[in-house]
Amino acid sequence: MRILAVTRLLPGLLIRLAVIMLSRLIGREDYTHMDATDKLLPHYDFIVVGSGSAGGVLAARLAEVEEWRVLLLEAGGLPPPESDIPGLNPILLQSEVDWHYFTVRQKHGLRGYVGDSCHMPVGRVLGGSSTLNWMMYVRGNRRDFDNWEAMGNPGWSYAEVLHYFRKSENYLGTRHQATLEFHGRGGPLTVDDKVWAPPLTQAILQAGRELGFQVIDPNGPEMIGFSIPDLTVRHGRRGSTSASYILPAAKKRNLHVVLNAQVTQVLFNRDKRAVGVKYVQFGQEKQVMARREVILSAGALNSPRLLMLSGVGPAQHLRSHGIPVLLDLPGVGQNLQDHPSVFGLTWTVRPGTSTFLLRSASIQSIKQYLRDKTGPLAVPFGVEVNAWSPAHPSVGDPMWPDLQYLFMSITPAVDYGLLFTDGVGFRRELFHKYYGSLLGREGFNIGPMLTRPKSRGTVTLQSSDPFAPPLIDPNFLSHPDDVTTFVRGIKFAMTVANTTALKFGVGARFHDQVLPGCEREVYGSDQYWACYVRHMAQTTYHPVGTCKMAPVSDPYGVVDHKLKVRGVSGLRVVDGSIMPLITTANVNAPIIMIGEKAADLIKEEWGAPVTANLV
Repeated sequence: MRILAVTRLLPGLLIRLAVIMLSRLIGREDYTHMDATDKLLPHYDFIVVGSGSAGGVLAARLAEVEEWRVLLLEAGGLPPPESDIPGLNPILLQSEVDWHYFTVRQKHGLRGYVGDSCHMPVGRVLGGSSTLNWMMYVRGNRRDFDNWEAMGNPGWSYAEVLHYFRKSENYLGTRHQATLEFHGRGGPLTVDDKVWAPPLTQAILQAGRELGFQVIDPNGPEMIGFSIPDLTVRHGRRGSTSASYILPAAKKRNLHVVLNAQVTQVLFNRDKRAVGVKYVQFGQEKQVMARREVILSAGALNSPRLLMLSGVGPAQHLRSHGIPVLLDLPGVGQNLQDHPSVFGLTWTVRPGTSTFLLRSASIQSIKQYLRDKTGPLAVPFGVEVNAWSPAHPSVGDPMWPDLQYLFMSITPAVDYGLLFTDGVGFRRELFHKYYGSLLGREGFNIGPMLTRPKSRGTVTLQSSDPFAPPLIDPNFLSHPDDVTTFVRGIKFAMTVANTTALKFGVGARFHDQVLPGCEREVYGSDQYWACYVRHMAQTTYHPVGTCKMAPVSDPYGVVDHKLKVRGVSGLRVVDGSIMPLITTANVNAPIIMIGEKAADLIKEEWGAPVTANLV
């Protein structure tokens, strides 16, 4: 058994060593001035907990007010050098920069995954999840934000949040000349076109055209169609919020960043006002105080956890763990939403048309990247095209899509089963039975993703121990309509793959082996695909919604439209947990927008000037 374990670990260790050597060759951003542990003050005007896609933005924007003292606390450390290289992003999902959270066993799905559970990657590093994500920049549908406002959240309509999308953006792309008015120039976040793609990419776009879909800018006025993703990549390097916002801002004297500092509790005075936080750094418990506000930007899994550890949350749940109840707020940790996607629908193609692992990691590719930051390593591994199909008539507005399709120029067996199998979490027996004949072969994967799932989950505490992981139950596929929508999405994926452009243009051939566990169903029937969904659908790494923004009439609301926590003062939540409903696409861009808008809300409240939009 030990020999088997070493055999499985050795390839990963060798790949990791090669990755580190490559990342050292390209150099990295200068973070030497970053950690302010030795300069810590006893009081700050604002304490921001978490440096991710919202927290990093918020801290940098608050530090624009020179007389304010801002503290940014991050539980993790500096980004590893390899995080700068876009093509190495899959390596980061199994690295030390992740919290290593997993879901609880799922009742309705994940049957093809170890323990009926899946990994929920969340960045524990400067920049948070923007340091380990797939870098796709998609804002969501304009109806998402109009709906937020219609739910009782004034100021969050599309017309109002568009300002903050544009304010954050430095758009360098060339494909979307007709929709440039929707993009920003001169913001901190560089957004660029994909500069490298295999032949398969154009074949997928042509397949969409065959079916009557246009190639679109999904960040423009509408998003039905096919699109090569815009990326948060800066001249061939990852454009995380740590590189785009925190690094420049930390050169100012009024922003202090403290790393490896895990916040364990928000401190309140007798008037239920947040006045500071406790945190642990290298085994030592410390505390620091806030004159104006404490702001939780720890993400949809950790922000509700911190509220509950601090006595703010469902009273019965807190009492069950012996936590004194400061405020009974039943919505904390409820309303968990994610974008589940089916990972596994696979086609093989002719050699030379898709992404091939050994070609992407070849000496030629490495030289190309070292020389001019282009080629396969300059873009996220395997990501080619996004598409959105019209919503089903039963859902409502057809221009508000209920499905997104992730086209990846790899198969689940692209690495011969060495790393991705365990990273994705497939049961080994299922992987070898189902994908054994595809090891190392070129192909592609179409992943239907629910953009507006009806299932809702929870984040709760397993104990009062602040270092115990939360209990994460996304409750995937608990609503039967989600399975029905997935089946419709699988049929659409089959239609796309059967076009002339893919079937004959690149020789696409579906891997039509029966999925283990679904042998009793008639192959190709709706019942078979429903079984497939319950085995193969899992997270797309987009948890949101657990500190819901809502009017006071909603008993499960946690924050108001200015992101202030109900029933207490001096405390806000600013991250993806405030979304009342998940957006119709990848969530990194809207969470950055939330950070931008929150900074202006805070500045306006405290009488500070608001920075103008840069175009």
